[in-house]
Amino acid sequence: MSDMVAEPELQPNRPAMDYPQGLPPEELDRLTGELIAALKTVFDPEIPVDIYELGLIYKIDIDDSKFVNIDMTLTAPGCPVAGEMPIWVENAVTGVAGISGAKAHMVFDPPWDQSRMSEEARVALDMW
Repeated sequence: MSDMVAEPELQPNRPAMDYPQGLPPEELDRLTGELIAALKTVFDPEIPVDIYELGLIYKIDIDDSKFVNIDMTLTAPGCPVAGEMPIWVENAVTGVAGISGAKAHMVFDPPWDQSRMSEEARVALDMW
C-alpha cells in the first residue's frame, strides 16, 4: 500500500480511512459515501443501531486495486456473532460499485466503549 492518505487519529464514529493517493476527488467522495452507507446496513443483532453509528469500525483501508481492509471491533469480545459479523461487513462492502473485494479484521485495541457511539446512536438507545 503505497502513498496512502490517512486521517491522523481515531475519533469517535470517524474511522481512520486510507485511500490510494491518485484517486480523483469525486471518486474518493463516492467511495466514502457508499462505503459508509454499506456499513450502515450491518446491525449488531442485540442492539438496534448499525455498526458504523455504534463506532465499531476503526479503520477503512483501500488499496490501489480497490480492495478494502477494515479493522473493526465488537461491543464485547464474547459477542455471539463474533464469527459472523466480519462476513456481514465484507458482504456489505463488496456490494459497493468498483470495490474488488474486502476483508474485515477483528481488533480489540483500543477496546470499544460507549464514547465511540455517534449522537445518532445515543439518541436511538436513549443513552446520554
